[in-house]
Amino acid sequence: MSTTQPAALRPRSVLFAPGGRADLMAKLPRSDPDAVVIDLEDAVPATPQAKADARPIARAGSEALCAEHPQLAVFVRVNAVHSPFFGEDLAALHAGLAGVVVPKLEAAVDVEMARDALRERGLDLPILAGLETGAGVWNAHAILRQDCVRWAYFGAEDYITDLGGVRTPGNQEVLYARSQVALAARLTGTHALDIVVTALNDDARFREDAAQGRSLGYGGKLCIHPAQVPLSNELFGVSEAQLARARALLDAAAEAAQAGHGAFSFEGQMVDEPMLATARAALAQAGKENAQ
Repeated sequence: MSTTQPAALRPRSVLFAPGGRADLMAKLPRSDPDAVVIDLEDAVPATPQAKADARPIARAGSEALCAEHPQLAVFVRVNAVHSPFFGEDLAALHAGLAGVVVPKLEAAVDVEMARDALRERGLDLPILAGLETGAGVWNAHAILRQDCVRWAYFGAEDYITDLGGVRTPGNQEVLYARSQVALAARLTGTHALDIVVTALNDDARFREDAAQGRSLGYGGKLCIHPAQVPLSNELFGVSEAQLARARALLDAAAEAAQAGHGAFSFEGQMVDEPMLATARAALAQAGKENAQ
């Protein structure tokens, strides 16, 4: 396990940079993401030479980020376990990382293969699991229940490509899979990260997409542009207005209980236990964010 970051890290924003671009890696902290990913998979051409060239750059860049920004959670995304690049990608990893991102996991045995390969190199890094194929979504619970998996993301683009479907702005075609991953994450205590928004410099589109993910239970979002980071931090964080309302609701509940009332209304709405649980969760999340 990484000694740099706490095991309970729950990032609101995760910003990616290509593994072969030292200049872009150095800029990652500027937008204040909770976590960053140095990408050796999709962001590097799928040729042996391109992958080989990127690995030492990715390692040096991630080591520099860990040393210069100790509060930043730094991950490296390797290629899928069944790809010809996975084994050599492990040379880019080091013990200072918060974890390793393993994409396109399709079964529990894939997680075991990744874990064993890491341990053979003396690394006990937790895994951020990528669920982005039909099989990965179908087996989400079995994958995420593995002890070494701490986080997960749903990859809508690869999922729809795998199914032979078509991506649409409304995301209806991924609603089932998106919900399935969020549910599996909830049942296994895994922090779930929502899909990327490929429409760059479109704040309204990002906000709408993030609101969908938040409503389904996701706790953060993958970001592919620095401008998306503050939006993700806002939308998956707790605002001052939300905190004020949560405190007021809990205060009202305490007053009602003291007066012997089992049921009461708040702002014109009958209060039930799920509402109180949500208010407590908001306060707890804000406390964790402030602690970071």
